[in-house]
Amino acid sequence: MSQTSSRYSSIAPAERLPAWLRRPIGEASALESVQGVVKQQRLHTICEEGRCPNRGECYAAGTATFLLGGPICTRSCAFCQVDKGRAPLPVDGAEAERVAEAVATLQLRYVVLTAVARDDLADHGASLFTATMAAIRRRSPSVALEVLTPDFWGGVADPEAALAAQRLRLATVLAAAPVCFNHNLETVERLQGEVRRGATYRRSLGLLAAARELAPAIPTKSGLMLGLGESEQEVVETLRDLRAVDCQRLTLGQYLRPSLAHLPVARYWTPDAFERLGALARELGFVQVRSGPLVRSSYHAGD
Repeated sequence: MSQTSSRYSSIAPAERLPAWLRRPIGEASALESVQGVVKQQRLHTICEEGRCPNRGECYAAGTATFLLGGPICTRSCAFCQVDKGRAPLPVDGAEAERVAEAVATLQLRYVVLTAVARDDLADHGASLFTATMAAIRRRSPSVALEVLTPDFWGGVADPEAALAAQRLRLATVLAAAPVCFNHNLETVERLQGEVRRGATYRRSLGLLAAARELAPAIPTKSGLMLGLGESEQEVVETLRDLRAVDCQRLTLGQYLRPSLAHLPVARYWTPDAFERLGALARELGFVQVRSGPLVRSSYHAGD
């Protein structure tokens, strides 16, 4: 175990969750219905893999977030509960059709497609998004599709060539016309190296800027987890950076530590603080803002 991992695992959460972070899991019937279909189709959802506290509410509203590319991520972000590994499973050629079958069976109206980072693939998983979008539309043409992508960076040593490859992968996904393009910054610039191993703040801002340039009709979205050690001023600076690349939609939520092997929670932000930051985000020009302790990237995405 690395020195960093040892430091995290030796620090237990300092206190029980504040009252505002405790909530019932949601409608049992909706949970059972979605979980049953996902298991039957041998699929993965970030709702379940990440143990999202809102999954019952979202399932009942006809929304779900499918995790493409298998259950193993080639990045090792210190906040994420998805399994990590350098040798993920081979791409499942039938995954797209099984997702489409699940969407049709569950009669979902809004679907978010995300994926583990697949740095092992030539296109870094861009085709996973496009193939799944096409399969869903063949079965359920009225379903709205949002994408939440990794940064599509890497595989080329030369920086200029790497940037060109990233834009090509991004353009491939945008050409499939999702209703929203989402890519999360996750945290403030100072904490990026510790929190998002393998990704960078400026690279992610560049991806969001490129999305606006390549497909100006598709709104862009990003999200932050609070409670990792950031200051309020740093959060405000990050919101300004997002608006500088014309990001239109924003989610702000509380980071919750998945296990003792993950980053500890530095601070529980209060509901009032989230409300204040949400109001500021709207003043800065974000068109749609979801800000609250239990907000996640896909929370009320269909709204």
